[in-house]
Amino acid sequence: MPDQDRIDGAVKNVGGKIKEAAGKITGDEKLKAEGKADQLTGKVQNAFGGAKDSLRDSDRRN
Repeated sequence: MPDQDRIDGAVKNVGGKIKEAAGKITGDEKLKAEGKADQLTGKVQNAFGGAKDSLRDSDRRN
């Protein structure tokens, strides 16, 4: 099972893409910027979860 941070990060990334698209459609630059920020946050959180998964998997192998 993937780390919860990976799941939460993926959700935040997708939500950010939706928010950015909504901002583009409506011409709302603030919403578009928030979407981009959410995507970045999601990517970082996903990467952190991936690192935790890797450490956990390496501990299980040893």
